[in-house]
Amino acid sequence: MGGRHTAPWCPCTRASSTRSPTRSPRNGSSASAHGSKISGVRAEAPRKISGAPVEWPHGGVLSRDWVLMLGEVLDTASRRLQPQQLPTVLPVPVVDAIVTTAERLLNGEPNCLKIDPEKSCTSVVLVGDVHGQLHDVLHLLEITGYPGSDQIYVFNGDYVDRGAWGFETYILLLAWKVLLPKRVFLLRGNHETRFCNIAYGFEEEVIVKYGDDASFLYEKILASFEALPLAAVVASSVYVAHGGLFRHCQQAPVLTPGTTPNSSKRFMDPESRSLKLGTLEDLAKATRGVLDPSGVGHNAVPGDVLWSDPSPNPGLEFNAARGIGLLFGPDCTQEFLQKHRLKLIVRSHEGPDAREKRTDMKSMDNGYTIDHVVDAGKLITLFSAPDYPQFQVFPAFI
Repeated sequence: MGGRHTAPWCPCTRASSTRSPTRSPRNGSSASAHGSKISGVRAEAPRKISGAPVEWPHGGVLSRDWVLMLGEVLDTASRRLQPQQLPTVLPVPVVDAIVTTAERLLNGEPNCLKIDPEKSCTSVVLVGDVHGQLHDVLHLLEITGYPGSDQIYVFNGDYVDRGAWGFETYILLLAWKVLLPKRVFLLRGNHETRFCNIAYGFEEEVIVKYGDDASFLYEKILASFEALPLAAVVASSVYVAHGGLFRHCQQAPVLTPGTTPNSSKRFMDPESRSLKLGTLEDLAKATRGVLDPSGVGHNAVPGDVLWSDPSPNPGLEFNAARGIGLLFGPDCTQEFLQKHRLKLIVRSHEGPDAREKRTDMKSMDNGYTIDHVVDAGKLITLFSAPDYPQFQVFPAFI
């Protein structure tokens, strides 16, 4: 794994456009900051930026060439330009158009996507946390193949924070979503929240890169986070969600002084100490458009989906280490798979640093672990940020 270092835009150090070596998630080869060979895929130096900014296409219809060009511009800018120069090649109106168009698409999707590939689709690529590692995302697309009629991508959240290029990474993935809305699916992670963005770097990244326009763009991006679906079921057999499983919320009206039954709030009974595993039906009914799910009341289900972790111990209990979400055991995985006739759960959320603190769980140094094996199938944790965290030493459980 790559070492921890300071981001190019971090104000506490001299600005730099170089990157420390990273390890490829597929083959373990290293990639230098200046475009040296990556297992035979890229040997040339990055293209020099001409100075011409990216322009939103006439009519707002994206092409594959346009999105590939955007990726090249962002790649070269990350290596050759100072962070505050990014607007010279990626202007505010273009970012605004990408985010606005993508948000409209995301708002039209359900809480839990049903992804049923056509016969022409030969593969579905699942991607875990990427945390602003633009170059690794570009490399992944190169070696695995771009989204298209024969290949679907499902990204499982945590696009930003704790990496130097969260802004570029998220904008690029939104552009792919706009181009191929039925081939690229973006799920929400716990770092697609204002709370994490303030604490773990993304808000500051946007401010450094876009200055006076940062507030406008940051709020636009936060609104798009609220629109991201919470989970997906792929080919009627694989459940994908950032944290994993969630509780069943028995909602009921509670009357407080001055309220009437028509104005009463819905809530989960705080006196109830029993937790019951939720179903896909519960997930479909959950309130999604909440920027910072609190994990209680009507925010319980999205809070669980984004923050929960598997446990080697049976049962369902509050995730005290995180202060939000649940710990769920192999028996919960068995129950969920069996009830919904699924074979596999793929979740993300935990990198190598998190697992260092959980000695009862397997190490994440290889990028994935098989955490539960039950009669109905398996639960896998998938983490796709090989140089994590790129900077900032924070508590591992976030």
